Amino acid sequence: MLSTSALQLAQTLVQLDTVSRNSNLELIHLARDLLARIGVKSRLTWNADKTKANLFATLGEHKPAGVILSGHTDTVPWDGQDWSVDPLSATVQGGRLYGRGSADMKSFIAIALAQAEHLAHSAAPFAVHLALSYDEEVGCFGARELIADLRDAGIAPLACIVGEPTGMVPAIAHKGVYRYKCCVRGKEAHSSLTPQSVNAIEMAARMVAGLRDMAEGFERNEPRYEGFDVPFSTASVGQFHGGIADNVVPRDAEFRYEFRDLPTADARAMQQRMRDHARALEPAMQRVAPETGFSFETICEVPSFLGSADDAVTRLALRLAREQRTTLVAFGTEAGLFKNAGIPTVVCGPGSIEQAHQPDEYVSLDQLARCEEFIRGLASTHALD
Repeated sequence: MLSTSALQLAQTLVQLDTVSRNSNLELIHLARDLLARIGVKSRLTWNADKTKANLFATLGEHKPAGVILSGHTDTVPWDGQDWSVDPLSATVQGGRLYGRGSADMKSFIAIALAQAEHLAHSAAPFAVHLALSYDEEVGCFGARELIADLRDAGIAPLACIVGEPTGMVPAIAHKGVYRYKCCVRGKEAHSSLTPQSVNAIEMAARMVAGLRDMAEGFERNEPRYEGFDVPFSTASVGQFHGGIADNVVPRDAEFRYEFRDLPTADARAMQQRMRDHARALEPAMQRVAPETGFSFETICEVPSFLGSADDAVTRLALRLAREQRTTLVAFGTEAGLFKNAGIPTVVCGPGSIEQAHQPDEYVSLDQLARCEEFIRGLASTHALD
């Protein structure tokens, strides 16, 4: 059964508005102060204007480096969604905790914090580390700073468990998420004089058509990676803007697009194909107006993740979760960043991604109880594998 202290702390965290556009410092300071009361020091790393921070803390500081419990503190917004409860109310009813971030992923953080004192004084031969990050939902920006700080400080954890909602089934792979903006500069003219212009929307449309050709090629030709809902890489356009009037050939246009690449694919090679396509279009544009062309902006690059059922941390997660199987997940996480930093990683946490980002987001109390049992079990683990 879920402890009262863990549920109350989960409710407290859900009640904090940490949408990515806002500061997360209220949550970070709450966690820092809670840990300080049990004698645990926290390392904070900041964004550029110090409105957001990561927290890293070691429970069992006298022990060798051990297992990270990783969670992001930010949430997606709920603007325009049809909620039946206040998204910050942390309502408990029908065996569920409702509220933004309840599944994704404040409840995992709350349970780890509620067990912090037990973890700090456990008999486990290795330390447990808490890693709380900012801005995961908009590009995993905080985790990059946190991992760089660990590297600079010479802290080398043995493994990482990212507590994203997997129904407490350990996940050993997910796709990457690479998002870009393409800006097109054309040459404007009266629409009766189109030969004297470069239509930015039309040039952007040629790029979009090229992206669609790539997407169809992935679906048609890419080797399948069974286990994913969509077992091939995908590409899509999310936004398109351009033009000022019907009778003005548009000078400017822009669109945003993304690749979701299989762990076996190369998203940067996909982006290079887009750049190459743009370079092929530019000579004809610049014969009309030399200042025309394309530019690209990186919005986020979240690497794919590929672990293994044979990794010690995966075997540990299977044992603690009392599961016999692993899974793959479609959504991106910070796991690829930890894995690429040389830290064996698995994704395992309470709740379902089907509830995340939705109106009336919730996590069941049964899932939270399983997560609490999982973390308590980590405190009594005698070896990583």
